[in-house]
Amino acid sequence: MAASGVAAPMRAEVLQLYRSLLRVARQFCDYNIREYTKRRTIDGFRDNKKLTDPSQLSTALSDGKAQLEVAKRQAVVYSLYAPEVKSIMDIKPS
Repeated sequence: MAASGVAAPMRAEVLQLYRSLLRVARQFCDYNIREYTKRRTIDGFRDNKKLTDPSQLSTALSDGKAQLEVAKRQAVVYSLYAPEVKSIMDIKPS
């Protein structure tokens, strides 16, 4: 336990959050939103890679968990109103 009384998140917990955010990103039916979510996840974790302070790590992890919940809700909403025509990026060549 750190001197400030805040326990730093474990590596496994951070990796689980990362994988969960990428899994949720795959659920978006729209290509642009799916890629934006993936890019934002990767960039966010890359930006926080250098954090060492346990309180900053805990704050970043809780922010990431909140973003995961938002992404899950948005994936459900977008699936309810999915476009009938697929994007050109989603069509597989024959």
